[in-house]
Amino acid sequence: MAQKPLLDRSSALQITFMACTVGAVVCLPFAPTLVSEVGDASGANLTWVVYLGIFPTALAFTTWAYALRRTSAGRMGSTTYLVPPLAILMGWAFLGETPPALALAGGVLCVAGAALARRPAPRATASAG
Repeated sequence: MAQKPLLDRSSALQITFMACTVGAVVCLPFAPTLVSEVGDASGANLTWVVYLGIFPTALAFTTWAYALRRTSAGRMGSTTYLVPPLAILMGWAFLGETPPALALAGGVLCVAGAALARRPAPRATASAG
């Protein structure tokens, strides 16, 4: 919700860059530990860290801000209810994890909640008077 007013004056990319910069500054007290542990990390681990910084962080938050600029914060927030069922389906499809019945029921509940929140408001009818 804090992003919404800022998106009137700046682009989604600028807002995401500033948020990541603030996050990096807040993490500066941990920099000495980072430097010592980077030396011990494998190339594969460092590659995954770079991947996590680019795709789930930068790309996802820029996409979120782009969409938020074009709709209300409440309507965008309701789309986060789609994350659990998508995670269940992706785990099922890509990892072969069979979801328990309760997870499927929860996924249906999440999708129903998102659909309910995103439906258009009913139109008020003019009363005869």
